[in-house]
Amino acid sequence: MSGWQALPDDLPPEARHFVEQLRQLKDRTGLSLVALGARTAYSKSSWHRYLNATQPPPRQAVAALCRIAGLDTTDAQRFDVRWELAVQAWPRPATPARTAEGEQGGTGEQYEDEPTLPWWDEPPGERASGMNRLLPAAALLLVLVLLLGVAGAVASG
Repeated sequence: MSGWQALPDDLPPEARHFVEQLRQLKDRTGLSLVALGARTAYSKSSWHRYLNATQPPPRQAVAALCRIAGLDTTDAQRFDVRWELAVQAWPRPATPARTAEGEQGGTGEQYEDEPTLPWWDEPPGERASGMNRLLPAAALLLVLVLLLGVAGAVASG
């Protein structure tokens, strides 16, 4: 794969294969990392880390790339399976974890496989419930503005 930096030698085969496939998918879009960052909820530097195997991508980043690349449901599901295999095999950073008492101990897993979704990637049911909360507030605000307008017209008239 020309144009890409070499992947780390100690990267497990599952993770290596996944990142190589992810790179091919990114290349297929024809987008730069900046453009990819603009079309997803993930920055250029995040995509750089994901595509150079310094950090595994979140599941939603992979789903966003699959969507942008125009993969059908079956191929996107295959990428999801590859992601799961890669993340399971991915080397974990050795960082101290905190115990319940606040003491350091052991090593903690630092990878998030379910980060906060941007509003455009939320499942339709969840988005609708948020809209259902906003609609009454917007209606109340509209009524208050109209009442203030009528009261101002009556007072000046």
